[in-house]
Amino acid sequence: MKSIVSAKKKKERQYGVIWGAPNASVAKREYAPGQHGQRRKKPTDYGEQLAAKQKLKTYYGNVSEKQFHKYYVEAIRRSGDAAENLIGILESRLDNIVYKAKFVPTIFAARQFVNHGHVLVNGKKVNIPSYMLKAGDEIEVRAKSKQLPMVIAALESTARDVPAYIELDAKKAVAKYAFVPKLDDIPYASVMQPNMVIEFYSR
Repeated sequence: MKSIVSAKKKKERQYGVIWGAPNASVAKREYAPGQHGQRRKKPTDYGEQLAAKQKLKTYYGNVSEKQFHKYYVEAIRRSGDAAENLIGILESRLDNIVYKAKFVPTIFAARQFVNHGHVLVNGKKVNIPSYMLKAGDEIEVRAKSKQLPMVIAALESTARDVPAYIELDAKKAVAKYAFVPKLDDIPYASVMQPNMVIEFYSR
């Protein structure tokens, strides 16, 4: 557990606050992570784009590079703004909605929770964290899993709010993915720059 907390702090020193409330002592340090961290240098355009990509991947639970690039390809294939499309794809992952609906405390727990078969989508068990939801889909914690201490604690927690694009019935542990959100709809703890991610892959 200690190593996981340490790793999260290291990520937040690299990319700024990612999941929780801003923490000046961690996010605003002027030196890089590590025992011998040096003062930060002004990044190049490429460096800024790479950091934006890594930060977005980290936020959604360290999505693999192969899968993340696949999402980029799909985002530019669709009509409309590619950056907004990318965000819509990432938000539509089942593990993300399980986390945003407060069924579990972290995005990493959400991936494991789905893998272990605790989640139903429209009444059917789905154990693929990257499963793509559509607007109107209903996500429910399986009956025998609703009494798990982790689920009860997460639903009762006031540390974060359920976003507007998820309609939650906390008592039943049922959520509806009401609509695919835009960038401005998502309660990120810090600024995300999907446009830079598009630029990175378009180089």
